[in-house]
Amino acid sequence: MSTIEQACASFRKLLEEQQQRIANAGGEKTDFSSKKTVTIGIIDGDGIGPLIIACAEKVLRVLLEREIADGKVVLKKIQGLTIENRLNLGQSVPDDVLKEIKSCDVLLKGPTTTPMGGTMESANVTLRRELDLYANVRPVSIPEEGIDWIFYRENTEGEYVLGSRGIDLPGMAVDFKVTTDFGTRRIAKAAFDYAKNNGKTQVSVVTKANIMKKTDGKFTEICHQVAQDYPGISVDDWYIDIMTANLLNPAIRSRFQVVVLPNLYGDIITDEAAQLQGGVGSAGSANLGDRYAMFEAIHGSAPRMLADGLQDYVNPSSILRATVMLLRHICRQDAAQRLEQAMNNCKVVVTGDATGATCEEYMAQLKL
Repeated sequence: MSTIEQACASFRKLLEEQQQRIANAGGEKTDFSSKKTVTIGIIDGDGIGPLIIACAEKVLRVLLEREIADGKVVLKKIQGLTIENRLNLGQSVPDDVLKEIKSCDVLLKGPTTTPMGGTMESANVTLRRELDLYANVRPVSIPEEGIDWIFYRENTEGEYVLGSRGIDLPGMAVDFKVTTDFGTRRIAKAAFDYAKNNGKTQVSVVTKANIMKKTDGKFTEICHQVAQDYPGISVDDWYIDIMTANLLNPAIRSRFQVVVLPNLYGDIITDEAAQLQGGVGSAGSANLGDRYAMFEAIHGSAPRMLADGLQDYVNPSSILRATVMLLRHICRQDAAQRLEQAMNNCKVVVTGDATGATCEEYMAQLKL
C-alpha cells in the first residue's frame, strides 16, 4: 500500500469516528434548580494550578459552608490529572481520573500543561469530548468603556477535535478541521438563547468563510438559519482577522454584544479580549454541556512563574471569575453575587510579579 493510500485509509477512519461521535452526542440536561446534591470536582492541574485552586476552594467553603455541612454540596478532590502522571501513563486523561470526573456534576479545574509535539492531545480537548462540553463561554466586561461582551466558542469541533490525529507524509504534514451541522446548530442556539434571555439585541458570527469555504461556510450558513428563530435579534458576520482589529478599535468595539465562533478562532480572540479587560489572569471560562460543566481560568499553567520564583505573585482572579460562573450555573445566585461583588470591591492589584501585590495579600482583602 502506498503512502497516499495509507493516508486515505487513516482519513476514512477519522471520518467514520466523527460520524459516530455525532450519533452519540447529546443527552438529558441537568436541572440544578431541583438537584438535591451537587458534586463539585476540584482538580489542581499543573504549574500554578494548585496555588490558584486552593484560593477558589477556600472561597467555595466559605460561600457554601451551610450547604456543605448539610450535604447539599459536595467538594470532591480529584487527583492524578498532572503532566507527570499523564506522560507516565501515556493518556491525556487517565482512565481512573476520568471515572472520578464523571461521578461529579461540575468541575473546577486548574490549568493543565500540554506537551509540545508528539501525539498526546490536550487534557482539555479530551475532557470536552468525553463530557460533551460543546460551549466554551467567556465574558469580558469593561464598564468604563461600555464593553459587555460574551463569547460563545464551539468547543468540540474545528481544528481541535483532530489536532493530534493529522497525517505525516514525506515532505508534507496535513491536519484536519471538522464542522458538523449538529455541532454548529447547538452552539449557535446556545448563543442566541443567551442573547434572548439576557436582553441582548445582536449576535456576531466570526469565521474565515471567504477562505475556509466548506467548514466556515457551513458554520456561517447554519448560524443564520438558527437566527431566523430569534426575530428580535439581529445577526452580522465578521472575518476573524478584521474582528481582532475591531476589538482594538474604540470607535466601534462597544457595539458588540454576543459573539459566536468556531473553536480555534474563539481560543485566540478571547485571549485578546481578556487582555483588554486586564490580562488573561482577569477572565474566567466555562465549558458547558447538557450533563456536565467545567470551569477554569482562561490562562495556562505558567511554569515560568515557578521557575522564576514568582509563585507568591500568582493572580487568582481568573479562577475566581470562573468560580462565579460555576456558582451561577448550579443556581447559587446569592453566593455568586457575593463573590463577584467582593472581587469588584477589592482594590488590591496583582500583576504576576513583584510590582504588584501577592496572592495572599489579595485574598486577605477579599471580603466575602
